[in-house]
Amino acid sequence: MNERLRDYHGKRDFGRTGEPEGRGGPGGEEPRFVVQIHDASTMHFDFRLQVGDVLKSWSIPKGPSDLPKDKRLAVPTEDHPLEYEEFEGVIPAGEYGGGTVIVWDHGTYEPLSHDRRGNPVDFAESLEHGHATFRLHGTKLRGEYALTRFRENNWLLVRTTKGPSRGHGTPDPHRARSARTGRTLAQVAVQGAED
Repeated sequence: MNERLRDYHGKRDFGRTGEPEGRGGPGGEEPRFVVQIHDASTMHFDFRLQVGDVLKSWSIPKGPSDLPKDKRLAVPTEDHPLEYEEFEGVIPAGEYGGGTVIVWDHGTYEPLSHDRRGNPVDFAESLEHGHATFRLHGTKLRGEYALTRFRENNWLLVRTTKGPSRGHGTPDPHRARSARTGRTLAQVAVQGAED
């Protein structure tokens, strides 16, 4: 088992949930990202960036925004396996994170973090130090973003002012459609209950 997935495995009963166990190998050449809408005990968005062989994850209560003026609270959660990028379905009630999940956006990203002299910095190291910048190439989110830690367990996700913004703001999670299947949360919930 990947040590970085210890917390992830400890919270799940894979005999009950359809979530991936994380037995796959490394991803492609470009690092991946995914934004999932998760209708659990509280509705929220999960923002995940591939860092090495895991998806570093943050819960974003109000969801990401394409507007530079919007600062979004991002609370770190446990690392997830790379295969989680494709996960969409219903986590059974009573299980950790019980509720419906859709893939709202996904794609690749470019690490952009630099030191004070303008030299590129390892992306994992920049996250460890509490500030990382990156350019998203998603189906919905595109452009430069930054994650900045402002308290021990609280970060902000912000769209930088560099480059054009589509000006969409935050999507309505109840009306949003999956970037993978075109389904809404309600459609996945009904189909998941029928499976």
